[in-house]
Amino acid sequence: MKNIFTLIALSLIFVACQTNTPINEYLNYDSKEDKLSGGVKMIPIQTPKGVFNVWTKRVGNNPKLKVLLLHGGPGAGHDYFEAADSYFPKASIEYYYYDQLGCTRSDNPNDLDLWTIDRFVDEVEQVRQALNLSKDNFIILGHSWGGILGLEYALKYQNNLKGLIISNMVPSIPDYMKYSEEVLAPQLDPEILKQIRKFEADGDYTNQEYLDLVATHYYPKHVLRMPLDQWPNPVMRSLNSINYEMYLHMQGPSEMGVVGDATLKNWDRKADLPKITIPTLTIGAKYDTMDPKQMEWMSTQVQNGSYLYCEKGSHWSMYDDQETYFKGVIEFIQSL
Repeated sequence: MKNIFTLIALSLIFVACQTNTPINEYLNYDSKEDKLSGGVKMIPIQTPKGVFNVWTKRVGNNPKLKVLLLHGGPGAGHDYFEAADSYFPKASIEYYYYDQLGCTRSDNPNDLDLWTIDRFVDEVEQVRQALNLSKDNFIILGHSWGGILGLEYALKYQNNLKGLIISNMVPSIPDYMKYSEEVLAPQLDPEILKQIRKFEADGDYTNQEYLDLVATHYYPKHVLRMPLDQWPNPVMRSLNSINYEMYLHMQGPSEMGVVGDATLKNWDRKADLPKITIPTLTIGAKYDTMDPKQMEWMSTQVQNGSYLYCEKGSHWSMYDDQETYFKGVIEFIQSL
């Protein structure tokens, strides 16, 4: 019997060593100020329009690897990142859900003047400070709009980062628009595309018929390659709670490209990519709304880049090519 207990103890030690963080410590919140709330922390953010609170939630405990998840939209909220729960804990990665200002559980000042790249970058820096993240452990995983935000943050504050992951986002909105217009849109049924373009030409972006056309004919091909009625609950929660006013103001009416006077339409950081010196992973997918070849090119322009390609994936490749996505992300994080 004594030998059996010895073998069990040795096996537990071996598993703990493999993950770099002892199993009994990864879920130990005893020394954490957020223990009472299960990892949730509301962080006050200074803005030009006053102080507002943003919602964050920590999962796990690993002093060496702390990942801040920057969701897309703009305005979508953190919910669709919850697929990480099936992968990050097994790898002993500490990670933070975070609703940007104006999104779901965070305050919504409802002020268009606050929806700028620079102010969001400043918000991320305030979140970093409040969560005590540092260059020794701080990793950003930014998806879509979150990829823009992550890249912008790194260009200003990369000395605070251990690593950067830019998921499903190219470094140029004009290039994204061109890819959508010249490569993806022509793949639609010509009559459907004609109807979509008519709504856009009229500026009738909130018309339910327009939204249904895009959701039915474009999204299952390039946003998430599953039938709409099978889209996972976290994804639907993000979509159903999106701050559409923010989304329309910054991105435009849909994922078919930035149209109208959306504030992101001229964003382009291709020339600045060589300034990024920290380890950087870019993620592209075959069926994405973004050109996967440009996402691969981006990895060659930063000074310490690598590329993950999701052969089965689209814009939300953390769902439609989930194993490839999280295997590559975890390998990159653990390599740091």
